[in-house]
Amino acid sequence: MSRQYFGTDGIRGTVGQAPITPDFVLKLAHAVGRVLKKTDAKPTVLIGKDTRISGYMLESALESGFNSAGVDVVLLGPLPTPGVAYLTRALRASLGVVISASHNAYPDNGIKFFSAQGTKLPDSWELAVEAALLDPPTWAISKDLGKSRRLDDAAGRYIEFAKSTFANDLTLKGLKIVVDAAHGAAYQIAPKVFHELGAEVISIGCSPDGLNINDGVGATHPEALIRAVKANHAHYGIALDGDADRLQIVASDGRLFNGDEVLYLMVNERLQRGEKVEGAVGTLMTNMAIEVALKAKGIQFVRAKVGDRYVLEELEKNNWLLGGESSGHLLALDKHTTGDGIISALQVLQAVQRSGKSLADLLGGVTLFPQTMINVRLKPGQDWKVNPKLAPAQAETRATAWQLRPHFDSRQRHRARRARDGRSAKC
Repeated sequence: MSRQYFGTDGIRGTVGQAPITPDFVLKLAHAVGRVLKKTDAKPTVLIGKDTRISGYMLESALESGFNSAGVDVVLLGPLPTPGVAYLTRALRASLGVVISASHNAYPDNGIKFFSAQGTKLPDSWELAVEAALLDPPTWAISKDLGKSRRLDDAAGRYIEFAKSTFANDLTLKGLKIVVDAAHGAAYQIAPKVFHELGAEVISIGCSPDGLNINDGVGATHPEALIRAVKANHAHYGIALDGDADRLQIVASDGRLFNGDEVLYLMVNERLQRGEKVEGAVGTLMTNMAIEVALKAKGIQFVRAKVGDRYVLEELEKNNWLLGGESSGHLLALDKHTTGDGIISALQVLQAVQRSGKSLADLLGGVTLFPQTMINVRLKPGQDWKVNPKLAPAQAETRATAWQLRPHFDSRQRHRARRARDGRSAKC
């Protein structure tokens, strides 16, 4: 059975168009509830959301659908996606549900799920839900209906968890940080995390109105953060996306560091502390320079399909801890079960504070190769690998890459040697 509704990260689409309609979402929650009840007599589900205006409508539909199947619901209100994952595990819930379309604009929304362990669910579970959607509903009788309640301190619990991932012997005192929450789920949480760890915080993108999520701010629009960092003479800028599972970070000079560079930094920081790191996972889109730099340090590198769920699968298969995507989805499984923009930022700042070096200095051993991403639209189900119109471009790209690789490999080794010797890494 092929998936009809689930994509790489739940179900997503334009609000008011199938499948993001209240009637379908109610039916979806009922089907999920029936799947849960096959293994749990009285399931409890947590529901969190970002700041889109459609979140109210979809939250109500989900709540009714779960209750109708005999599932209890705990409403968390606006909360980052990784916050829902954390609380699902901490509160021993059966399932976590997030209403969000991540980095998309407000007309879109979506539904994604976390297991009781706070991890993304496998394809087999999604197929079971899609099969249940084909069956007629089985409404619970009145005495078996689910109940709902609201968890008032959800944000506070998650703030304390995020802070706990930062080293106890370190502080952010002395740092001025611009925090851009994309008018999304972390608009109250992210500034508090960095402030309570000692930083002077300047907030942008923290005034949601239901319609402005990801609108010219956040991880997908870092230009606003770059301007704010320069204007306020800040040390660093941190940009999240609408559901705060993605990170972009900016240095005082306005230089933007992407997810590939942060992944390298997290690996290297652990090596500098004497920790063993056997390997790391990127995706098909990870810049080749990261693979070259990690292998030069004896670190195995594996590429997964695009999507943090596939990065997680490779990490679990290899029993590794660190992985991520260029877009800023980063996984540190010794800190959290899923990608978390706030926790990823704390890992970067921890490396900076512990070493006494700037972010640019810490990344002196790696220079990204020139890379361009181009989206090509294909019909659903079409295999791009055998597309005759793409074949010439693929062949040309491969030929050019192999011609340039020796030059960039040599340049990378040269920079790494100079960095180790304490000299300028410029060339």
